[in-house]
Amino acid sequence: MSDQEVAALEAQIFKLVQQLQRLQKENRGPAVRNYSFSTLEGQATMLELFGGGNQLLLIHNMGQACRYCTLWADGFNGLVEHLESAMSVVLVSKDSPETQRRFANSRGWKFRLASHAGGDYIQEQSVMEGGHNSPGAVAYERVGDTIYRKNTCEFGPGDLYCSMWSLLSLAGISEEEWTPQYRYWQRPEILEDGGENVIS
Repeated sequence: MSDQEVAALEAQIFKLVQQLQRLQKENRGPAVRNYSFSTLEGQATMLELFGGGNQLLLIHNMGQACRYCTLWADGFNGLVEHLESAMSVVLVSKDSPETQRRFANSRGWKFRLASHAGGDYIQEQSVMEGGHNSPGAVAYERVGDTIYRKNTCEFGPGDLYCSMWSLLSLAGISEEEWTPQYRYWQRPEILEDGGENVIS
């Protein structure tokens, strides 16, 4: 494939993305109930998660046990302040609020956090039908006290929502050739401090 063919395909993809964005803007899904979540501050309803605004983005994270979900959240973390200028953003998972906060702190995440604990919310609002705790995101819109499920997306290797795949692709590396890790430190053959009690 030539550079010209690559550029032509990129132009087609760009036009399709623009078309997708127009459809997403016009779309409004069904009304949903006012679910309840657990936070470090106590119980919070979905309406409370809106924070007084009309747009809410819930990022569905599988929890600290998923390296891929960690990769997505690491990537979104730098955008949190920008996103929050337009809508409320909350990362939700099945983990307890305490586990969520501990893991978020270890990653330097700035997200607001809430736990669905694997209950009604994720059973009924999963990004993939029958997928329950599948990773992705759902945008909700509030009209008065009515909440509508506006748009949804699934996260997965090669998707539009993690720039890692596009950057790897530039180098000719596919998602089958690379797997995210929690840490990339490699132990040197010789540790100058003697190497005792090293946790890798």
